[in-house]
Amino acid sequence: MMVWQFASRYFRAKKSTNAINIIAWVSVAAIAVGVGALIVILSVFNGFEGLVKSLYSSFYPAIRVAPASGKTILLTPAQLQQIAKTPGIAHYSEVVEEKAVLRYGDEPTIAILKGVDSNYNNVTDVKNNIVRGRFDTGDKEAYRAVLGLELEGALGVDVVHSLAPVTVYVPRRKVNAFVTPEDALNNGILYPAGTFAIQQEFNSKYVITNIDFLRKLLELSDNEMSALEIAASPGVDENQLKIKLQQLLGAGYKVQTRYEQNQSLYAIMQTEKWAVYVILSFIMIIAAFNMIGSLYMLVIEKQKDITILKAMGARKSLIMRIFLAEGLIIAGIGTLLGFVLGTAFCLLQQHFGIIKLEGTSFLVDAYPVSMHPQDFLLVFVTIIVIGVAASWYPAKRAAVAVITLKAT
Repeated sequence: MMVWQFASRYFRAKKSTNAINIIAWVSVAAIAVGVGALIVILSVFNGFEGLVKSLYSSFYPAIRVAPASGKTILLTPAQLQQIAKTPGIAHYSEVVEEKAVLRYGDEPTIAILKGVDSNYNNVTDVKNNIVRGRFDTGDKEAYRAVLGLELEGALGVDVVHSLAPVTVYVPRRKVNAFVTPEDALNNGILYPAGTFAIQQEFNSKYVITNIDFLRKLLELSDNEMSALEIAASPGVDENQLKIKLQQLLGAGYKVQTRYEQNQSLYAIMQTEKWAVYVILSFIMIIAAFNMIGSLYMLVIEKQKDITILKAMGARKSLIMRIFLAEGLIIAGIGTLLGFVLGTAFCLLQQHFGIIKLEGTSFLVDAYPVSMHPQDFLLVFVTIIVIGVAASWYPAKRAAVAVITLKAT
């Protein structure tokens, strides 16, 4: 307690040289600005991460069962019944995916056809992202298609007013020889019904249609599919559910969580966030040199006080702790001010969108921010470590100064 009393008194007291006070408050200001910047930048990364996850969760399921090798899996009705009874599974949907050539008019376009069943809207949120037309994959009377926004533009389709179908070409599975290229392809027609807009990666290449249409076109059996997409019940741990399904199905199937389906994307986002954190931490270290200068000048000014303390029986370790505490007070005040500045800016950005995003059309018009308690804790620990490191040398010099003065 005595250590903090001495340190706080030294910080508040007017110095004989006014420059010491100025440098101390410059150190506080530098730390405050750095801490505020760290909080804002980390919160912006959190905001973008949340935005991307929400977009991807609209298209990717919580759990996906795919073949460990090859392009398709076979799941019997008995296996599907076992999966449905697994605790934690809310819904599942059979899907078939294949690259295809689409033709509407004269220009062909390559896209990914995704055939889905009637449960698909219980597994993903695509239906709620329809911007034109409606979500309708049709039936045997007329198979329909729901196109991504950019793909609709590339084909020149008007899903609301056009009555002309889109012709689909896919490779035939069982063909060994052919005379013309058309002999190696199966074709069918789809009537555009709606347009979805989720994220450019999906909007530019996906067409959602009826699974029966795609199974017929690809010559697949009724139990054959590219993947089984699963929606987990609220509050269920996806990793635990993955383990249960992997044990149930065996090694011939690859079970992936939503994170594993987009692992490279999430890894890149985390890497970028940590890289920015490291860069700003280095800037904070540079700012800490102001603190070193302020404390060193304080040590010089307080040499008489240090001598008196030593004469009264103060040990070297006590002197060091006093000046270490002085550095922590500077770092602590700067950190608290930085938290206030960073939080205030983030709240203003959340409510008023002060800084706008240029070039976005429909997703967000301002930088998204999301404050996480763990970021505040990380920044606090970082500044405390920097503060202790910056205070160490001046504190050690203060203790050495005692020995020198006593010897003279």
